[in-house]
Amino acid sequence: MIKKLQRKFIIVSMAVFIAVLTIIITGINVANYMKVVHEADELLEILSKNKGVFPIGPGGRGQLPPRMSPEVPYETRFFSVVINQETNRIVQVETGKIVSVNRDDAIAFARQILKNNREKGFIKAFRFRLQKEGSNVRVIFLDCGRRLDAFRSFLFASIAICFISLILVFALIVFFSNKVIRPISESYEKQKRFITDAGHELKTPLTVINADLDVLEMELGENEWLDDIKKHVKRLAELTNDLIFLARMEESENKLQMVEFPFSDVVSETASSFQALAQAQNKEFECKIQPMVSLKGNEKSIRHLVEILLDNALKYSPEKGRISLNVHKHPGAVVLSVYNTTENLIPKESLSRIFERFYRLDPSRNSQTGGHGIGLSIAQAIVSAHNGRIHCTTDDGHSLLVTVTLPA
Repeated sequence: MIKKLQRKFIIVSMAVFIAVLTIIITGINVANYMKVVHEADELLEILSKNKGVFPIGPGGRGQLPPRMSPEVPYETRFFSVVINQETNRIVQVETGKIVSVNRDDAIAFARQILKNNREKGFIKAFRFRLQKEGSNVRVIFLDCGRRLDAFRSFLFASIAICFISLILVFALIVFFSNKVIRPISESYEKQKRFITDAGHELKTPLTVINADLDVLEMELGENEWLDDIKKHVKRLAELTNDLIFLARMEESENKLQMVEFPFSDVVSETASSFQALAQAQNKEFECKIQPMVSLKGNEKSIRHLVEILLDNALKYSPEKGRISLNVHKHPGAVVLSVYNTTENLIPKESLSRIFERFYRLDPSRNSQTGGHGIGLSIAQAIVSAHNGRIHCTTDDGHSLLVTVTLPA
């Protein structure tokens, strides 16, 4: 349990850190890209207003903004193509401000853009814009190669820093998780030791009480008060044994011995003892067990698991109720399911708590059923020790289906 809690703490912490880091890195890079696009569109706006050239001198339409350096016209690489839309004839090609693009390349770019019918965007490393001039259309291209290279360099650097940060933070979280979980771990270990020690301390007086009751019964004969005491002593002894068993199951160092065994035969043998009980209580008991199903696990604990589920179904099913046990094999998994009808209504919201210790669906906690509300907790511990899954469902509120999935 402590290892699972530590793992969950690490996963949640890393998930939060990754989410925050992703938002920050994405936000910075999107803002960086938008800045590149905005600056390019701003220059294209000036060029389009001045028929493909930068304005010379202050004043006039399309002048450089005050915040823009006067060196911009000299360091900017651009070219433009003017095409007559009616005749599709090339009217003008201006490539004097760029060396890497010749006349043929410029015309090919312009025709491709007109074919795609886009007013602005990127083609390779060039940002373009269409400007209508009467029957002609001017396509202005701005070389954004250096800006895009800088953007990509920053993007790759930020991703690299992100991965390095993830590794460092993961190492720190793993290191500090031990310190964070330690108080919980110590408290949990103390709780388990208390349950185990208290259970062993209770066993001796319960055994003595039981022996004394036998002596009294021999001297006084049958007595309803003695029978009542013996019944409650037996109930308390069963609860003590269950608590000790559950504490041992949850100890990480208490590893079960796993061997291959005939799962179908074990379930069938266990179920046979409950069929007579069901018949005596006027309850319908149905078994559908796929033969020749084997499982690698602890046979004793699996047998105990089946006993718990069938005992639970038998206790809480009404007279003339129905109980069914199913075993079948899926690829990579063995599925055990126990179904029983119930007299009391089962709220669906209570199913999430059904595996909690001492939780019972019957709020009155009627002792006539003989349950302590700890059986399904033990079942869950056994299934977890086998790396399996267990869950409960109800379709109509008057039935309960417990499904156990174990790795084959």
